[in-house]
Amino acid sequence: MFHPLRVGAVEQLTDDSVAVTVEVPPELRETFRHTPGQHLALRRVVDGVEIRRTYSICSPAAPADGALVLRVGIRLVDGGEFSTYALKELAVGDTVEVMPPMGRFLLPPRPGYFAAVVGGSGITPVLSMVTTLLAEEPGARFCLIRSDRTAASTMFLEEVADLKDRFPDRFQLVTVLSREEQQAGLPSGRLDRKRLTALLPALLPVAEVDGWFLCGPFGLVQGAERALHGLGVDRGRIHQEIFHVDDGSAPVAAPVAAPAHASLTATLDGRSGTWPVRDGESLLDTVLRSRADAPYACKGGVCGTCRAFLVSGEVRMDRNFALEPEETEAGYVLACQSHPATGEVELDFDR
Repeated sequence: MFHPLRVGAVEQLTDDSVAVTVEVPPELRETFRHTPGQHLALRRVVDGVEIRRTYSICSPAAPADGALVLRVGIRLVDGGEFSTYALKELAVGDTVEVMPPMGRFLLPPRPGYFAAVVGGSGITPVLSMVTTLLAEEPGARFCLIRSDRTAASTMFLEEVADLKDRFPDRFQLVTVLSREEQQAGLPSGRLDRKRLTALLPALLPVAEVDGWFLCGPFGLVQGAERALHGLGVDRGRIHQEIFHVDDGSAPVAAPVAAPAHASLTATLDGRSGTWPVRDGESLLDTVLRSRADAPYACKGGVCGTCRAFLVSGEVRMDRNFALEPEETEAGYVLACQSHPATGEVELDFDR
């Protein structure tokens, strides 16, 4: 469910990115209280066409008795309708429609040693994670390895520098610029699997890290994941969130002929319905034809908003960048990427 929220601040971070703060009224504070790592779905309607996008929350989680601040980072995407609007038109006092926080790329504060490999705007959810963790858990340490094109394109530069000043003994920062040489630190260049395999053991005791958080473009996250597997890190300690998957680098499942007359039964908010699946459409689109309240945001297999439990039947997912292996093994699918592989399929959005 979307709620209209007032824009309280729009801060220019770089030439192509902003941080947007929305104000949450007292009656919605519990609805919008977030866990570090979650995102918000934002919606606007232009000429009768609905545009939804998800943006990660960069502000720290609010204590139970504290004020709630919701701030998201938005980077301009070529041809991006919402990001262009956010950078060029959105102003303090405007109203945006916002869905409550969602997502399972999470780090609730707890003691331990944690690390992140991020690229570009992938810093956004991790900033919330590390700020909350270090402030609330004195028994925690964090190593942040971030990759950006240039210093001028680096989002949240001052916020991360402040963390170094506040927690010098518990926060380690490693910065790599892919298109600019630094006066000190690591040489420039991309962080690929080969480089990370050599770099990570030199920076920190890989085996002692309790949780790895990978966030950014598909190529960076995939390279980091493979490097960690090669270094013997168990997959249960690796968590990832993909940004920017439409550059041709991400694999898409080969098309499979759907049953001639497939039907979908879906349960949503306690109500069930059965509908025919049209040729080529996703199961999410099947539901949306009759239930406009079906949950979704990106429709790209990234945000996980449309996660549903596969009760019966079989489906084929085009791609999946939101569900952990444990979730797919337990029977969860992304409705926006799923197509029927059997004549009858049943989904439950309420589980």
